[in-house]
Amino acid sequence: MANYKLANKDNWKGRVSDQQLYLHEKISFSSIKDPLPVTNNKTIALLGYSSDEGVRRNSGRVGAELGPDEIRKQLAKMPNHLKDNTRLIDFGNLECKDQDLEEQQIEFTKAVSHLIKNRATPILIGGSHDLAYAHYNGLLEHVKTKEKIGIINFDAHFDLRANTKENNSGTPFYQIAIDHQEKGQVIKYMALGIRKDANTKDLLEFAEAHQVNYLFQKYFNMNYLEHVQLRLIQFLEDVDYVYTTIDLDGFSSAFAPGVSAPSPMGFSPDIVLESLKLIIDSGKLVGFDVVELNPNYDIDDQTAKLAASLVHYVIHKL
Repeated sequence: MANYKLANKDNWKGRVSDQQLYLHEKISFSSIKDPLPVTNNKTIALLGYSSDEGVRRNSGRVGAELGPDEIRKQLAKMPNHLKDNTRLIDFGNLECKDQDLEEQQIEFTKAVSHLIKNRATPILIGGSHDLAYAHYNGLLEHVKTKEKIGIINFDAHFDLRANTKENNSGTPFYQIAIDHQEKGQVIKYMALGIRKDANTKDLLEFAEAHQVNYLFQKYFNMNYLEHVQLRLIQFLEDVDYVYTTIDLDGFSSAFAPGVSAPSPMGFSPDIVLESLKLIIDSGKLVGFDVVELNPNYDIDDQTAKLAASLVHYVIHKL
């Protein structure tokens, strides 16, 4: 597989115990090229999308290609509460070579499909949000014709920009919507935390035309928890599976300064955790990713720690 690097074990360091009390003691390593041993035990697969080419094309601040390993470094030090028979495996990173984002997306789709085929739950870390197009397509290969897979995106942006010139970090859900339209289908897409100051009116019009289910940031907070939960329940009832993606730039820069497009006007972690609980409890989650960590602009690893905490929550809640 092109542009693929095995995991760097040096990213997994922390306090040492003799009881696997920390995730760096629990983690194991494998290659995306190899089949996994057959088992009935739960397998959680970490895979990095080491690229910010999509951000560069979208006129953003580059640096997100460094994100996956920084998330690993913070996750490694966190406590392990996984069952003994649960496998946590780091499969390394897929990198973007020669600015060929489209090729990276193709290879990443194959990698996700490989993980699903081997009965692993993909937990993907980025990297720019163009990861979403590849992640979704990898999951879609294992969904039956009449089954519906919904997308829940925690983000300030719709990422519905047209890819008339080239794919970038702002186009993944447009690409998915057009793919569905060509098949006579409607995208099942929910965006939570959308801000008017982060989306042009044509993006809002496209979202309406394609029946995107969205909630503005001013309503995506704990004061409106019951409303948020109701909207999520209604969306979840209409799909068979759910792919969930979190763009760190949706958070207020008070929580996530280290992103390509920061803003103080974003949402907070508490409402995201409440939403994730509902999504996971539905039993429909099949893929999860966290994207847009840009370590070049992080402060005291605050954003990397936030990303790692989100991953930590999901893998223990699954």
